[in-house]
Amino acid sequence: MVAYNFQKRFAPAVRSGAKKNTIRAWRKGRSRHARPGESLQLYTGMRTIACEKLLPDPVCCNVQRITIIKESFVSVVLDKILLGDASIEKLVIADGFNSIEEFAEFFEKTHRLPFEGVLISWE
Repeated sequence: MVAYNFQKRFAPAVRSGAKKNTIRAWRKGRSRHARPGESLQLYTGMRTIACEKLLPDPVCCNVQRITIIKESFVSVVLDKILLGDASIEKLVIADGFNSIEEFAEFFEKTHRLPFEGVLISWE
């Protein structure tokens, strides 16, 4: 079982089922990410008095490598496949953002771009 913490802004979308995936940094040598078939524990406020479990333990159904690049425009590579604009927009909305610009800004501020990580999805 793997536990993931979500910022407060993403908690309502996880709770409602609108957000069924998370993008996490790939950190070589650090704790591992979920694997398909494993139960997940999804929280907000982990390691604080305000810790709250968002859902009963959903099951990881897919893990894909993801790269986010921003040059003059935003590019997303998912499992070595360059996504088109419509697919990027769909991913951005599914991940809880209102626009590609907001998505890119979040990853640029939080992780720096280019970003390499994993897209973890659950049922």
